[in-house]
Amino acid sequence: MANASPLVNPVVKAMGEEPSFKIGDAVRISVRYPVGHYRVPTYVRGKRGTVTAIPYAGINNEDEGFGKNAGVKAYYYRLSILLTELWPGYTGGASDRLELEVFETWLEKI
Repeated sequence: MANASPLVNPVVKAMGEEPSFKIGDAVRISVRYPVGHYRVPTYVRGKRGTVTAIPYAGINNEDEGFGKNAGVKAYYYRLSILLTELWPGYTGGASDRLELEVFETWLEKI
């Protein structure tokens, strides 16, 4: 009898089960101007940063703020953005950074 190897089916995770980004990934914050109050400041939109931590998964608080039941969880990411990226004329230290947390739907991999 020949040794038959079992079929291996890769496990496909559903959206939100695992982070889309990992620590050290370079990301860009989306440039969007939706109507209403959103929790991503306009001065960081379009800016590049690096993921430094993945503190937790949670519901999209922007959708919840508009009365949508956003029961699906996704991840929040702590980003580090060089101040020279935010303000090209910045004259402080070259390694000075802003750290902030951004919800996954606002991030693009670069």
